[in-house]
Amino acid sequence: MGRLFGTDGIRGIAGEYPLDAQTIFACGKALVRVLGRPLRVLVGRDTRESGPWIERLIAAGVCAAGGEVVSAGVFTTPGIAYVVRAHAELNAGVVISASHNPYRDNGIKVFSAQGMKLSDAQEAAIEREIEALVRERVEVREAPSLAVQEDQFATEYLQFLRARGMGEEERPLAGWRIGFDGAHGAAYRLGPRLFEELGARVEAIGIMPDGRNINDGCGSLYPAALQRLVLEQGCDVGIAVDGDADRAVLVARTGELLDGDDALYILATYLQERGRLRGNVVVGTEMTNFGLEQALAQRGITMVRAKVGDRYVLEQLLERGASLGGEPSGHIIVPELSPTGDGLLTALLLVNVMRETGRDLTELRAGFARYPQQVCNVRVREKPPLGTIPGFSRAMAEAQERLRGRGRVLVRYSGTEPVARVMVEADAEELVDEIAGTLADLIRRHLGAT
Repeated sequence: MGRLFGTDGIRGIAGEYPLDAQTIFACGKALVRVLGRPLRVLVGRDTRESGPWIERLIAAGVCAAGGEVVSAGVFTTPGIAYVVRAHAELNAGVVISASHNPYRDNGIKVFSAQGMKLSDAQEAAIEREIEALVRERVEVREAPSLAVQEDQFATEYLQFLRARGMGEEERPLAGWRIGFDGAHGAAYRLGPRLFEELGARVEAIGIMPDGRNINDGCGSLYPAALQRLVLEQGCDVGIAVDGDADRAVLVARTGELLDGDDALYILATYLQERGRLRGNVVVGTEMTNFGLEQALAQRGITMVRAKVGDRYVLEQLLERGASLGGEPSGHIIVPELSPTGDGLLTALLLVNVMRETGRDLTELRAGFARYPQQVCNVRVREKPPLGTIPGFSRAMAEAQERLRGRGRVLVRYSGTEPVARVMVEADAEELVDEIAGTLADLIRRHLGAT
């Protein structure tokens, strides 16, 4: 049995290992064995058709080992993290989601009582227990009926978002028109409700999940429909989240798309101007655009690069006592508000900057000149060490030599998908395209999935 936990929990195709019935049930039992009894677990899921099945199996495993389960129903990942953190009687949270992946995929993420992802050591201990239970061929028992408290938890979570993102004003967004794309995912009800309660008129798409349309041509990965909506409806801003709403991208009233790098620039400058950017440090990742690093440096802000993955961003934030970090994908973490990326909270923070300054998103990001960048995603059938791919080391050395002083190149495997990512950025678009294409073709030739 290989490593089960990737950078964002356990992922796979629902019904196939490691998301087969035996392994899911074993995972539920393993949580109790590792995290200890009495264990009361809050479970939430996105809108994939396999979600209820996985939820029942996880719950059955937890209960078979002597734990208890409460269901939040369809709920966002950061929402589960918040509710667990806010309720002393809850010891852990489980989210059943594959985030931005297609509907056939699903996953299991586990949060501690503090609303944080488990440590590598805890995940390794759970993996060992799962392996032992699967070897024993433990009987998969029927799931108990679950107490669902979706409405109560939703109200609590929305109150938290409103207080942290907008303060106590009654209807601060009265007169605003906001476009929202819920990706047919976990925030399909929460998102529109949040902004309507704040007084905005909401033009919503991606809010009719059918179990299979999550992330399908919509949401933060596919924002074109939202961009059209913003322009056609004259929205002040557009907000797109992904399937579990732990990330967000925004659309300015001009139709321009803003990603996580733009969000970091806007929030960093806003916090710095108010003396709230601790240490004048921002945490990005290896994928953060070099132009952002330069733009922040011009303002006396240091950017630290973490490994890709919001858990690694959080590690650096806590280690350095910094107040802001994130990824280009739209995962933004403000640790004094939440220890995990939260698409709805990110959107609220950015809209609040617009409201306080009276400036549009395009104006707010004007000081950030992005380097030309290309990311090629190559589907692979296996993930051997990159240096063992014939010709790869030489090609990388040549690329780095050509980019010396002009840009950078990064090649890494995705922690959640069978994909190799080739990222190249430089001061010339032609150079970016050429180097990215060469490296992607080499990987595809030797490892490409059929």
